[in-house]
Amino acid sequence: MKILLFDLDGTLVKAGGAGRKALDAAVRALYGVRGSAFKVDLAGKTDLRCFAEVVEHAVGRKPTRAEIRVLCREYLRRLPGFVRAAVRDKTYALTPGIRRLLSRLGREEELLLGLGTGNLESAARIKLAPSGLNGCFAFGGFGSDAFHRPAILKKGVCRARAHLGGAGRGLRPEDVYVIGDTPLDVAAGKAAGYRTIAVGTGFASWEELVRSRPDHLARDFKDVRRWLRWLRIPVRTGRKRQRG
Repeated sequence: MKILLFDLDGTLVKAGGAGRKALDAAVRALYGVRGSAFKVDLAGKTDLRCFAEVVEHAVGRKPTRAEIRVLCREYLRRLPGFVRAAVRDKTYALTPGIRRLLSRLGREEELLLGLGTGNLESAARIKLAPSGLNGCFAFGGFGSDAFHRPAILKKGVCRARAHLGGAGRGLRPEDVYVIGDTPLDVAAGKAAGYRTIAVGTGFASWEELVRSRPDHLARDFKDVRRWLRWLRIPVRTGRKRQRG
């Protein structure tokens, strides 16, 4: 068996900044400060880390755990509306080639597809809903599981083992692939001991991705055959008919 853990924002979809806008609205409602979420680099970080950094930027101190819980609740209340607005404004989009690749990978019995994302689990499902891709991912590791990404990925693999039952006992770290669009995704996958694939579909520059030294690097998901080779899946070719 092989486990694939996909990042979400910039890797599967681009949600038109819905998450950042929802976070800024939540911080404004709780603290009366506008624009803090637009002044902090959120790419590749967990939601819990993003929330803490944005609150600290807004009020000049680290938030308490209780404050983070309240902020999560306010964020999740606002997020669906901003996702709907992104769809309406046509700023919500799937990354190039991802739907076709997932359709192909879903036909492989020895592959299990999951999420490995810094998003809170509820937020991840809200963001994915318009894409129709939620059904591709039966499990995952989420930003609601841990503050640091390597721990999130390991939680995702634990859930994969539980999903597989006895078949998951022989799962090795080299059978797990972490797929993301930022150097932080690559670093987290390496720290967890897994293989890494970086894609240039999101929020990092190509040069940054090259410097992160993933096991594999692609501009997007369009070349399905190349992805199958990386995942060590036999590429089936049909025989050409002979004339005469």
